[in-house]
Amino acid sequence: MSVQVSEFILFSKIMDVKIEKSWKPRLQEEFEAEYFKNLTLFVKSEYQKHKIFPPAKNIFSAFDLSSFDDTRVVILGQDPYHGEGQAHGLCFSVQEGTRMPPSLQNIFKEIKDDLDIDLPPHGCLNRWAEQGVLLLNATLTVRAHQAGSHQNKGWEQFTDAVIQVLSEEKEKLVFLLWGAYAQRKGALIDQTKHCVLESPHPSPFAAHRGFFGNKHFSKTNTYLRENGLKEIEW
Repeated sequence: MSVQVSEFILFSKIMDVKIEKSWKPRLQEEFEAEYFKNLTLFVKSEYQKHKIFPPAKNIFSAFDLSSFDDTRVVILGQDPYHGEGQAHGLCFSVQEGTRMPPSLQNIFKEIKDDLDIDLPPHGCLNRWAEQGVLLLNATLTVRAHQAGSHQNKGWEQFTDAVIQVLSEEKEKLVFLLWGAYAQRKGALIDQTKHCVLESPHPSPFAAHRGFFGNKHFSKTNTYLRENGLKEIEW
């Protein structure tokens, strides 16, 4: 059996949909919606015909590592990385042993300047997710080496629903919205209940326009601490 076909079969099982139990009832309506059924057919076909990132087993990793109940912080990305060995289901994160992309390097530079925390040896952000940081891309899959190839197929509607259910059913979350794309999602968030921090994107093209110096990491911890919540060990 080819790797691509086995990925397709695994994805079919995942899209039944296997997702961390605290998310399942809150998103069940989305899973049963017509758009999601069409999305499922599209992505299954893509796994069958092309190389798709992340690996199928990692599509919902952000949810599996940060349950609905434990989520305290939300960081929004756009697409998964589309290069080999990078995407594994968490926005901005790459697997251990993979060179850090420039945006992630800039994130760690800001953490160093903000909190005086040394740069880590790798770019895997599992440890953030396990503390309740939901690292959510708007689009959860992408074709290898084709940025944006799975946009406007239904993923955005699904992840918008995720943001809305978090906003409606939880209180005192911190949303980090970096760049214009993420900031447009701010319209889905009840800012009377949650802390929303915005700045330019950490990419090399924008970081010097206000991402550097935004102090979002210390501001996040201050907000959590003031509301009786555990701080994030960045």
